[in-house]
Amino acid sequence: MAFYLLMSLIVYCMVMSIRTIFVEEKSEKKFSLENLIWIANLYGTILIGFAMIYLLFELNHYAVILDSGMRVQEDFFKQLETSFYFSAMTMFSVGYGDVSPIGIGRIIAAVEAFVGYTLPAAFLIRTVIEFEQHERKDV
Repeated sequence: MAFYLLMSLIVYCMVMSIRTIFVEEKSEKKFSLENLIWIANLYGTILIGFAMIYLLFELNHYAVILDSGMRVQEDFFKQLETSFYFSAMTMFSVGYGDVSPIGIGRIIAAVEAFVGYTLPAAFLIRTVIEFEQHERKDV
């Protein structure tokens, strides 16, 4: 029961974080420190969320990631480290190949990669739309 509750809470936090892309804000500056912090916070939330999903599966004895072809069966901190590393490599690149997903982890990794690759496009579209709205107000 706790597994499903934690999983739901993690997914809810990530969805609410992504939702901020589509919420219109009243900022005059398009490229600012505030926007940089916002995008870093968004990426951090998604990265941590997916790392927690991998960790929850591993802690419940579902194999979702392999480290150098072996299950991570060491202590909690090694599992946490491997989950964060795999999440970061999945979100920001195609990975190094030392940690790989298996089973349901492949689907989760595919969703994370999709989110990681579409966030910059969504941020760019949001910025362009806000810029165009600002330009129309000035005319």
